[in-house]
Amino acid sequence: MTPRTRLVVYLVAIHALFAGIAAVLLMRDRLWLFVVELVFAISITTGLLIVRRLFDTFRLPEEGARLIRGREFTSRFQPTGQPQVDGLIDVYNQMVDHLRDERTQLQERQYFLSRVLQVSPLGIVTLDFDDRVSYVNPAAERLLDASTAAVTGRRLAEIASPLAASLATVALGESSVVTVQGARRVKCHRGTFMDRGFPRAFLMIEEMTEELRQFEKAAYEKLIRVMSHEVNNTVGASNSLLHSCLTYASALAPGDREDFTGALRVVIERTEQLNQFMGSFADVARLPPPLRRPAAVREVLEGLRRLMTARPEARAIEWHWRLDASEGAGALGENTDARPLMASIDRGQIEQALVNVLKNAMEAAGPGGRIVVTLSHQADRGVLSIDDSGPGIASEARAHLFTPFFSTKENGQGIGLMLVREVLTNHRFAYSLDSAPGGPTRFTITFPKL
Repeated sequence: MTPRTRLVVYLVAIHALFAGIAAVLLMRDRLWLFVVELVFAISITTGLLIVRRLFDTFRLPEEGARLIRGREFTSRFQPTGQPQVDGLIDVYNQMVDHLRDERTQLQERQYFLSRVLQVSPLGIVTLDFDDRVSYVNPAAERLLDASTAAVTGRRLAEIASPLAASLATVALGESSVVTVQGARRVKCHRGTFMDRGFPRAFLMIEEMTEELRQFEKAAYEKLIRVMSHEVNNTVGASNSLLHSCLTYASALAPGDREDFTGALRVVIERTEQLNQFMGSFADVARLPPPLRRPAAVREVLEGLRRLMTARPEARAIEWHWRLDASEGAGALGENTDARPLMASIDRGQIEQALVNVLKNAMEAAGPGGRIVVTLSHQADRGVLSIDDSGPGIASEARAHLFTPFFSTKENGQGIGLMLVREVLTNHRFAYSLDSAPGGPTRFTITFPKL
C-alpha cells in the first residue's frame, strides 16, 4: 500500500468515527444534524486537498529523477508558490540548464573533432583496452594501405601492412621515424588518453617523405656546390701546371723521361677522374624539371632491353621481360585492351632512372641470377615492377635506402638511387623498394595512364 493510499484510508476512518459520534448526538438532538454534516464536509474536503497538494509536491522529485534518467534536459518546472518547494525547483532548473549546456558543448566538440580527424593529413589510430585497433581516420587508412574494416578489431602486428608492423614496435610515449618500402619516411608517436577512467593508447602517423627529401636535397645541393667549386678550381689549376710540366720532359735524360711523363699522366688522369666524380654529383643537384611528353611505356622498355642485355655481364643472367601485360592482358593472358599503355614522361630522365634500377638488379642477382621485368595495368594506373633474385636488402641498410651518398657497394658513390628518387618524385610517380628476408628484391613504380 502506497503512502498516499494509507493517508486516504486514515482520513476515511477518522471521519467514519466522527460520523458515529454524530449519529449518537443526533439521537439526542436533531439540531446537531446540520452542524455535524457541515463540519464533516469541510473536514474531508480540506483533508483531501491537503493530501493532493502534499503528494503533488512529492511528484516533483520523482518526475525530475525520471527526466534525468532519460537525459531529458529541456524540461523545466514552474514555481508552485511554496517557498521550500520553489527553492528545490530553482536548484533543479539551474542543474538541468547546466547539464544541457554541457551536453551541447560536448556534442559540438565531438562533431568538430570528428571533422578534424576526417580531413587531417595526420593519420590517427586508436586502440582499445586490449591493444586492438578501434578507430582509424582516412589519412591512417591511406598510410596503412588498408580499410577500416580490414584493421578494426585486430592488433597492429596482425595487420598485413609494412607500416603497421613498424607501428607495433613504437614504445609508449616515444616518437620515431620509420622507413617503409625503402623510400617512404613516416613519423610515428604513441601516446595515451583517458577513457572512463582508464588509459587507452593512440598513434599519430605523419608522412615525412617529401619534407625530409626537400631537407636532404637542400643540404646536399649546398654541399655539392661548395665541393664542386673547390674541386674544379683546384683540378683546373693543377692540370694546367701538370701539362706545363710535361713540356719539360724533353729536357730530361731518356732514362728519366719515361718515369717523369708516366707519373705526371697518372696524376692528370686521377684529377680528371676526381672532376668526373664530382660532376656526377652535380648532375643530380642540377637535375632540371621533367619535360614530359606522351610515350608508349612498352617502347621505352624494349629500348632498355636491347641496351641492358647487350652488356657482357648481363649474358650470365636469366632475363624475363613480361611486357605483354602492357597491352591489357588479363590473368590468363587474354588481351582485354588493344591500346598500348601510354604515360606522360620525360623519356630521357625515366630511361636514366630505369638504367640505374636495372644495373642495381644485375649487381644484386649476379651471374646465374634471375631478373623479371613486368608491366601491367591496375585500373587507371600502370605498374612496372623489377624483381631480382639477389640476397635481398640487409636490415641495417633498409632504413638508409634513397639516402644521399649512402651505398652498400664497395666503391659506390650513393647517387644511383638518389637520382632515381629525384626523377620519380619530380614525375609524381609512386615507387617502392622492398624485399622479403633473404630476397628477392622488388622495385615497383606506379604511374597514371593516359
